[in-house]
Amino acid sequence: MRSVFICDAVRTPIGRYGGVLAAVRADDLGAVPIRALLSRNPSLDWAQLDEVFLGCANQAGEDNRNVARMSLLLAGLPDSVPGVTINRLCGSGMDAVGTAARAIESGQMQLALAGGVESMTRAPLVMGKAEVPYGRDQRIEDTTLGWRFINSQFRERYGVDSMAETAENVAAEHAISRDDQDGFALRSQQRAARAQASGYFAAEITPVQLPAHRGAQPVLVSVDEHIRADANAAGLSRLPPLVRTPGTVTAGNASGINDGACALLLASAEAVRRHGLTPRARVLGMTTAGVPPRTMGMGPVPATRRMCEWLKVKVSDFDAIELNEAFAAQALGCLRELGLPDAAAHVNSNGGAIALGHPLGMSGARLVMTLVHQLHESGGKLGLATMCVGVGQGIALALERA
Repeated sequence: MRSVFICDAVRTPIGRYGGVLAAVRADDLGAVPIRALLSRNPSLDWAQLDEVFLGCANQAGEDNRNVARMSLLLAGLPDSVPGVTINRLCGSGMDAVGTAARAIESGQMQLALAGGVESMTRAPLVMGKAEVPYGRDQRIEDTTLGWRFINSQFRERYGVDSMAETAENVAAEHAISRDDQDGFALRSQQRAARAQASGYFAAEITPVQLPAHRGAQPVLVSVDEHIRADANAAGLSRLPPLVRTPGTVTAGNASGINDGACALLLASAEAVRRHGLTPRARVLGMTTAGVPPRTMGMGPVPATRRMCEWLKVKVSDFDAIELNEAFAAQALGCLRELGLPDAAAHVNSNGGAIALGHPLGMSGARLVMTLVHQLHESGGKLGLATMCVGVGQGIALALERA
């Protein structure tokens, strides 16, 4: 099997729901990091690119016609370069990176871009067709997050708990307290705020130029919007539960609804030599696993264990871990099941999705990119990125610093 290297990676800033990136279409947003990689690698013959893989969870609005293909063309890649959109819900961006790596590893490809995009702000309302002629019972569904057009058999067999309800299920089954969840959320905010203040994220981010209106000067957005540097324990403790009373899951200990995009450049050893690229990390593999949909947040546990079995390592062998913080409850549940401390310094060292935000299709790619940067920053050798996935799955991807 051939070695696969990540040679460059970049992302947009992450915007809040209805925030600074609200005016940017998903296909335009997906083009931003691709265009940045083209600019950062001017000597590369981009006509030799084998494929663009982009994760996207929605695909019901402006992202509906294969957003990978649309974004690569909008970014200025030759029309001879194909693109494919991958949907594993929250894990879509990570799956895109892993799928690209597998294609290169097999020898069928040499050079690929992989990443993800999501504009949750611009996710549309949709309406199904009438079941009977002249029907008057059509329903409008919100595609921003979660279930729509539910299969009654699925509801009966597995339930259709909302994402927040699945976090409450995990909290109840694993005895994870509200105080512990709020404490985890506060650490995420503090770590992210510290990283932002130090300029740590600057190496990851390429700015987004917002559409100019009525002759105004274009505005560049280059800073993550979701981080709350003023977060404190008292404020978190006052937030009401989202789905149950009494309950433990709040807006403060859950990830956000966000907009953003990310792209990574992957290459074989031969392509590295041919194009004069600099490897940053070697992809060691991607693993996936299934769990009950009602406790989907525990998906990283079996996915990580499969990765450890594949690599013949222990969880403690990873020098850096990026665990997606869909909810503090599920993140803590996974950490404890994997034998890691709640406040492990090498896990989400610079904050996670509770602080940064969670644009569904982008997040998995962001985790991989952040892991590359963290391995170089810390001098670590082995890294793991892992996340839970809606409808009951987990995904993990391992790297070795190059």
